[in-house]
Amino acid sequence: MITVIGTGRVGSSAAAMLALKELDDLTLIDIVPNLPQGEALDLGHALAELGIDIRVKGSNDYKDMQGSDMVIVTAGFPRKPGMTREELVGKNADVVKSIAENIRKYAPDSIVMLTTNPLDPMIYLMYKLLGFPREHVIGFSGILDSRRLAYYASKKLGVAPSSITPVVIGQHGEKMFPVPRLSTVSGIPLPNVMSQKDIEEIVKSTIDAGAEVTKLRGFSSNWAPGAGVAVMAESIKKDLKRTFFASVYLNGEYGVKDVTVDVPIVLGRKGVEKILELPLTDEEKKGFLESVEAIKANLAQIPPSYFK
Repeated sequence: MITVIGTGRVGSSAAAMLALKELDDLTLIDIVPNLPQGEALDLGHALAELGIDIRVKGSNDYKDMQGSDMVIVTAGFPRKPGMTREELVGKNADVVKSIAENIRKYAPDSIVMLTTNPLDPMIYLMYKLLGFPREHVIGFSGILDSRRLAYYASKKLGVAPSSITPVVIGQHGEKMFPVPRLSTVSGIPLPNVMSQKDIEEIVKSTIDAGAEVTKLRGFSSNWAPGAGVAVMAESIKKDLKRTFFASVYLNGEYGVKDVTVDVPIVLGRKGVEKILELPLTDEEKKGFLESVEAIKANLAQIPPSYFK
């Protein structure tokens, strides 16, 4: 069973995408009375129309996640127009702390994926509070940032987004670090087929993408995160061992310790089965480490008492 905690826009979108992939039965949990039950009922009706026979239930009680081998946490305060992800650290630390206690109690053997912003500090907090193996605690964000780069590059080049292999590492935020030199189209590095001006434009668009969506419609992304969560969950459930960019706890990789940051990983039945180290130049390493420092600065805003 897969449990989705939080049935706002991201949680509901993720649940719909997961259901369409028919990976497992779903339990939707939220603290708002009747909301998860209503979302489950509506989604159940849609699945009946599509001939998909998985079961979906909604609950306001965390104990109903018992038996879950995967828990996807989407709960938290979303950012509003003009806000950065980093500004949410105080509010959402409370949310993550409460949820972690319940996951540890009711789903101690699960693989946990989290979308709550600011992503990197929140997944670090979740990892520390759960005490699970680091392979079982995964921050969703890198697949979103990298595929946004693919989207913008594809528009410049006039090719399908699937033709682009993008590389975006570091923070999920203002200091994310796209790496155009390692991003390719049919194996050709983007700087070989795009002007420097175009490279700079797609990098800026990638970094600003979340803010642009929020500005245009008044609330943050949900369809793109929902799709990314489902694709990552599929790789775990089906043991596909696909590569993704995700925020995971590093213990020496890239010369970094005791921080969660977006890097390429392999996802399979055991969760994070491998962390891949990119061949960064000295200049790229510098940019990556600046991104790591931004995560640490945001993480420092969480009081030490939260980790107990």
